[in-house]
This record gives sequence, C-alpha cells and structure tokens, in this order.
Amino acid sequence: MTAPEGSTHPEEGARRRILARVEREAGVPDLASILAEKLSPADLQSLMLEVYALRAKGRRPRDVLDDYLSNRFVRPSTTPSKSLFVWEMLALSSLPPEFEAIELAPVAPLGTVSALAPLSQDWSISTSRNTEVVSDSTNALALEASARRMILLKKDPTNSERIHLATSHRLLRGQKFGEAPGVRQHFRSFALCSAGRDPGNLRFETEVACKHITFFVTTLKQYLGGSISMRVALADLEEPSHRKAIESGMMDVLHAKIGGVPVAWEEATPAGRAYYRVLRFHIYALHPRLGEKELVDGGAVDWGQKLANNGKERMFISGIGSERLTQLFETGANGRPASP
Repeated sequence: MTAPEGSTHPEEGARRRILARVEREAGVPDLASILAEKLSPADLQSLMLEVYALRAKGRRPRDVLDDYLSNRFVRPSTTPSKSLFVWEMLALSSLPPEFEAIELAPVAPLGTVSALAPLSQDWSISTSRNTEVVSDSTNALALEASARRMILLKKDPTNSERIHLATSHRLLRGQKFGEAPGVRQHFRSFALCSAGRDPGNLRFETEVACKHITFFVTTLKQYLGGSISMRVALADLEEPSHRKAIESGMMDVLHAKIGGVPVAWEEATPAGRAYYRVLRFHIYALHPRLGEKELVDGGAVDWGQKLANNGKERMFISGIGSERLTQLFETGANGRPASP
C-alpha cells in the first residue's frame, strides 16, 4: 500500500505530448517552464484561481452532473460505511498508548509525495493553491512528526523522544487504475508513522518495527477471527550484516508478542529498495478462496533525515488499505467478518 511499484505515472508520456501541442498552438515555447519557474507561487496561484473562476462561470448545473457521472475521481466509494467503521473503530481503540491518532487535512503542501519518495508528482492531484490532495497519509504524517521533532530539537539538539502518530484517511491517487471490480481512485487507509533519533545498532528501526507489526497483527487477529492465518515477512534492504542486527533486535520480541504468527525473511524487491531503507515488512493473510493476500506494508524511510537535514533523524512508516481489507474479508451484520 505504501510503496507503489514504479516511480513514474503511466500517463506521463501522453501528458507531455498534449503539453507540446498546447505550447505550439499558443505560440509560447516552454510555456509550462515559464509558469513554473518565472512566476512566484503566489502569482501562479492567483493566475490559476482566475482561470478556474472563468471556467466555472460558464458551467451549467447539468455540466456539473455530467462530470459527476463520468469523472473517476469524484464518485462515492462502493464500500459500505458500516464495514469501514467496524475496522477503523477497532484499529483506533487498539492503538498502543504512545501512539496519537490525528485527523489530517485533506490537502498537503505541493511536493509532499514527490519530494520525499521516488515517485512522480503525477501520482498526486495538484491544486491551484500550491497544495496537493493527500495521496499517501504516511507522507503527511511524516511532515507532522518531523515538525514535532524539530520543536524538540530546537530545545535540545540531542533529544531522543520518539513521536508516534496514526491516522485513518481517504486517499486520492492520480494514476488511472483501470475499470476492474474493486479498483478505486480514492480509498481509505489506516497508517502509522514513528520518528526519533538514531541510538545506534539499528535500535530505532527494530524497536519501532516491532511496535508497528505487533499492532497490525494483534488488531487483524481481532478483526479476522481465529480462522484466518497470517504471516509476517521481513526484507533487509542494505548491508548484509544488517540481518543479524535485525534478527537480534526483533525476532524474540515478535515471537513473544505475536506468538503463533510466523515471522520469516523474504526477498527484497527493486521497488522496496528504492522506497525504503534498511528494513521492510509485509503482513499477509490467507483468504479461504482467493489465497494469500498482502494486507500491510511498512518499513524504514529516510524522510526524517531529509526533512530535518539531520543525519541522526530516523523514521518508520506502515499502512493498510482499509477498503481492500473490508472488501476481502466482508463483515457480517454482527460486525464480525463474515465467511467469504
């Protein structure tokens, strides 16, 4: 959920061809570069607001309805609200006490995703007000966690207090996913983000990873019931010597906290190595009819270092697609997962 496979937008080539045609027809070479680089953010915002105000002025109510019926970004979710409510209330009530659940704004600063992760800006929906609609809540949580860490570091540059945040949020993705059943342009997710200072020997990564994994496994056990088996898969992403430190810092803890759920290593993917640092994990659940399904994705990222410009800062993120979970394991009338 957190790390999309691939870093470019599938429609980027078509968009560039359209842009080239627009510049030719307008007779203004490099029009996009002029607007992006020559205008201040405030001037560009004023220009775009006027453009959209003029366009909106000419629209009739029926035009708006036609767009509502055809625009893939604006239709309501097909997931029943009650199904999402059951999962989200369970997840929120199961959060460890050190985690604070916060309600994110619907938009984040422009570049929140592309400046932190190796992803194209086209994966997000940019707005005329120099913001972008939240497309991955872990990035927005990272900004808040870093803001809190910077306050602490201003008082004490060696502060080691850890920030743990959680949120349930509806995400809107810019890329076209297709028309298959269950495919959504916007969907709800439940995400965690932890930030702190590096104490050495991968202690931050392993200790925080145990917290994230334990939370998701124990909460999913409650939600899915005892008949659905799960497993945790770890991937070491950098130095081969890290695996020993990861094992010594995690395996005994996880076996004690999530006993009965196997924990093993899996091969790291190129996308995982590009997105995460040091350690990545997945949690899989075995669907009775559909086979094994990935539910949770998480890992260590270098966003804390980038945001604070401080090599000692560390960050760990994880998330689950709430609507995917509730669709795969549909809840019954009593609020418990129904038999698929």
